[in-house]
This record gives sequence, structure tokens and C-alpha cells, in this order.
Amino acid sequence: MAPSEGDAGTPSGREPATPSEGDAGTPSGRGPATPSEGDAAAPSGREPAASSSESGGDASPGKATGTGPATSDTPPDATAPKTPGSAKTSRTGRNLPLAIGVGVALGAMVLASLYYVKELFLVVMMLFLLQGLRELAEAFSARSIRIPLPPLHAGMVAAPLAAYVWGPEALVAAVALAILASLVWRMAEGPAEGYVPDATAAVFAAGYLVLMGGIVALLIAPGDGDHRIVIFIAVTIASDIGGYFAGTFFGRHKLAPTISPKKTWEGVTGSALACMLVGAWLVWWLLDGGAVWHGVVIGAAAVVTATAGDLIVSMLKRDLGIKDMGSLLPGHGGVMDRLDSLVATAPVVWLLLEVFVPSSQ
Repeated sequence: MAPSEGDAGTPSGREPATPSEGDAGTPSGRGPATPSEGDAAAPSGREPAASSSESGGDASPGKATGTGPATSDTPPDATAPKTPGSAKTSRTGRNLPLAIGVGVALGAMVLASLYYVKELFLVVMMLFLLQGLRELAEAFSARSIRIPLPPLHAGMVAAPLAAYVWGPEALVAAVALAILASLVWRMAEGPAEGYVPDATAAVFAAGYLVLMGGIVALLIAPGDGDHRIVIFIAVTIASDIGGYFAGTFFGRHKLAPTISPKKTWEGVTGSALACMLVGAWLVWWLLDGGAVWHGVVIGAAAVVTATAGDLIVSMLKRDLGIKDMGSLLPGHGGVMDRLDSLVATAPVVWLLLEVFVPSSQ
């Protein structure tokens, strides 16, 4: 049978059509096909149109050859119509203008709360972490794992407040109590079946989100806490941006193909350079007693933790069989898809800043 327009160069992944009963005597690719029984009603001199189910809608314009079907030297994919908005999609599959717009809006909201009233930033942070906890619980439910949310919600509020007002010792106590309350809550809910994975997930959520929220509160507590938060957020964002552009344009060697196929060593190099440059500038500029080399060390450490945090969430999503942790932030996914690097970077930035430029409450 002569190929239809959509079959000129069979698309990859599609088996070539088998000859119909009426074609049995015609060698493949030689001579016109004898009309099959189903084609008997086709008007003389006109090739029967291929059904949409056979061609898959892949027909591409070609060169007409008399009464025969149009043929094309161009692969079907090269002439396929572009879907709306495809021109705005980056090489990594993200809608870049939308992602940038959402990121700028979030940054403006954080800065406004941070420099207007520091305590307002704590409220914004807790709201984001509570949403992140909700996304994490929904993701775990894909494996029938139930996180006891009420005690963790309470801990998410109590831990940052305790850290902000009373310091690290109070933070440790608040997190420990949140974990204990979660274990007791799940035990009271029952049944015993599934208690271990549910309790383990609760401890993970407490250490991953509740504790990290308290550490961010420790960052903002000193008199120059607003500047410390800016340094923490800026070096983490610099890691994302530097890695994105370096990986997009120069990425060749995969970092962890089984976990995050798009991450490359070239991207990590771009992240490191961006982190160290931004860290060196901001620590020297914003903090009294801060030196350029302090910022370089902080940036170098931040790129390691930011990359690890990103890979941790990628590993979680692969294990749970989901693409994004949520859909609240257009162009980004869920809140947890944006918090992954920040959550992992907060402890190292707080610790190094306390070593290099000790805070005064």
C-alpha cells in the first residue's frame, strides 16, 4: 500500500503498517497497491484518506506527485505545529517568564515583610512552611503513609517562636516535644498496622521542616537579623540561578542521572561561582565585621547544601511517583519545590555566620 502523508518516514516508536489482504501479491515499495476490500468505494484517481487513528495526526506537508500521495524529505516532527506557549518554555521545560514573575513577586513579599517588621517575616515563613508540610503529607499519602498533622502544625508555630524569643535551647525543646506529640497522636489514632512508617514520616517532617523553621528564626533574631536573612536567601537563590543558566548552556556531564537527570556538573560549577560571588559581596557589605573571605566560605558551603536539598526532594518525588510536590506556585510547582534548597541551607548559613560574625541579641 502506498504510504499516506503522515507515514512519510515512519515516526519513531510506530510499527510500519502491514499490508492488507489485497496487497499480498505486491512487493513492498514496488508498483501501485491493489485496492483492498474496504477501499472499493474510493473514487477513481483519488487515494483514500488515512484515518486519524492510523496517521496519528502526524501528517506533514510534502511534494505532490501527480495522483500519488505527497511525500516529504523532512521528518514529521520538524514540521509539527507548535503548541500554544511553547515559545515561552525554556530548555528545561519550565515556563521561564512565568517562573521569573512568580519568583520576583515572592522576593518582593519577603523583603517587604523583612524590612518593615521583622516579626511579620516570621509569620510569612510559618505560612509557607505550613503549606509545605501539607504538600509533604499529601505526597506521602501516595504510599499510604499518614502524617499526624495537628501536633506538627503546633510545632511549626511553636518552634520558630521559641527560637526567636528564647534561643537555641528553647528550639531544641520545642522540636523534641513536637516529635513526641506526633508519636503519641498517631498511637492514639490507631491502628497498629502502619505505625512505623507513619511515625518515621512524622519524625522526618519535624526534623526537615519544624527544626529548619526554628533555625531561620535564629537567623532573624539578632539586631542585624534582617541582613542575615538576606544573605541566607540570596546565596541560595544564586545557587539556583547560577546552576540553571550554566547547566542550560554548558551542561554535558550528568551529576546524578538516576535522581535528577537534568542536573550537571557544569551546573554545579555555575552554582558555586554564583554562590561565592554573592556571599562575598553581601557579607562584606551588610555585616559589621564581615570579610570577603567569610562570604566565599559561606557561598561554597551553601552550594553543597542547596544541591543536596534539591536532590533530596527529587529523590522523594521519584520514590513517591510524582512530578511536583504541589501546584500552588505557577512555573515552580509547589511550595516544597521552592523550599528544598532553602531548608537544607539554613543550618550551615546560621552556623557559619555565628562563627565568623557572632550575633549580638
